[in-house]
Amino acid sequence: MAADPLSWRNANPADLSDLLPEVQATSPEIVLAAAAAAAEGWGETPLTERIQRLRSAQKTLQSHQEELAQGVCREIGKPITECRAEAAALVTKIDFAISDAERFLAEEKPVDAPNPSRIRQRSRGPSLVIGPFNWPLHLSHGPSTAHLLAGNPVILKPSPMAPVVSARYAALMSPLFPSGVFQIAQGGTELARTLCFDRRVRSIVFTGSVPAGRGLLAEITALDPTKDVALELGGKNASLVLADADLVRAAQMVAEAACLTSGPAAVAPFRPGWPVEEKTKLGPLVNAGSVERYRSALKAPAGVRFLEPGKVHEQVEGRRGHYVDPCIRLWSSSSAYVADPASRVEFFAPVIDVVPVESHEAAIAAHNAVPFGLSASVFTTSRKSFEHFADHLHAANIYANLPTTMSPSALPFGGWGDSGNRHPGGRGLIRFAADEQVLQEAPDSLS
Repeated sequence: MAADPLSWRNANPADLSDLLPEVQATSPEIVLAAAAAAAEGWGETPLTERIQRLRSAQKTLQSHQEELAQGVCREIGKPITECRAEAAALVTKIDFAISDAERFLAEEKPVDAPNPSRIRQRSRGPSLVIGPFNWPLHLSHGPSTAHLLAGNPVILKPSPMAPVVSARYAALMSPLFPSGVFQIAQGGTELARTLCFDRRVRSIVFTGSVPAGRGLLAEITALDPTKDVALELGGKNASLVLADADLVRAAQMVAEAACLTSGPAAVAPFRPGWPVEEKTKLGPLVNAGSVERYRSALKAPAGVRFLEPGKVHEQVEGRRGHYVDPCIRLWSSSSAYVADPASRVEFFAPVIDVVPVESHEAAIAAHNAVPFGLSASVFTTSRKSFEHFADHLHAANIYANLPTTMSPSALPFGGWGDSGNRHPGGRGLIRFAADEQVLQEAPDSLS
């Protein structure tokens, strides 16, 4: 395993790297010791005070929304309109997290227990949040707020592809909490593993690839089964367009879902452009590795016809970067698609696979043959058809006539199969951030 760099400059895909300072790698022992020292005091802090500090964080993040949006845009190349939505979600997420805390952390007094009893939630200790590059703030902020409200100090380990905007986010958050309660740890795989396997870390929230997530879960379960590990491992989200669907709407929603986060149908508006401009709907890919995965999609096997051939651009509008066109591939059959390794690859690029099927049951079978289980959209005017698909599709999030990216903070968001381990990444995550404790006493024995 290669050693972590002492420092690095993020190689921005859109010729913006000259705007970014170097980010220093973190000593794991410093953040671990600080989190451990803060754990007892933060865990004993009343929930009302924890909520008050999160409200202060909410005001701070709200006043810096545009700065954070520009930071995401310039660092990973996501279109500015999407980045502004991400920055706004940081603010609204706190409302939902506080509501969850007041609901799930409240003490219960069972009325049917044989003795006077209470069920309460205790803080667990330091938590580690390993964030992704595609939603570098939103997907780190959600679990961080849940663990902070549950009384757990948080160590945020952002993606090495988005260190600068993550550092700015942490700089806004950290001073609002006692020392050691919210920290950032910059580094790569070696740092992440060191933090994950340290005994002082009691919870891990990991967003990343399937091999890394599954391997992490297996190792930790074997070495320290007392740790809680929550995984969000991506997906291969399908849009199932039935014969009675509004085809214009379906085309627009499929294009939006496929091109969101450079992640098109009606792909004409989704042409690569400078991500800082308001008109841009498709920014560059995040790095050269993403381009190589995209190139593999352009080398389709026999029997695949290209409806949109796709293309890699050396530059767009005079600017160099990892720019690509949307690619649409029409497969000869569902069996050919399911048998191809492409059905198990998350491209993180604007690639759409169109797979014809002969019936509803064939569509369900093709969908469920793919190991992911994150999201699926069903386009139909029939509620009966939608409910049938919802009952049979192996996916945690099912949408009717909406893009597969429709995951508001007001709802839970987790994954089945290779997409995760059933921990909700949205609403309700706080249920996994605390430890349940039962208190029972003999009647009239305590004064």
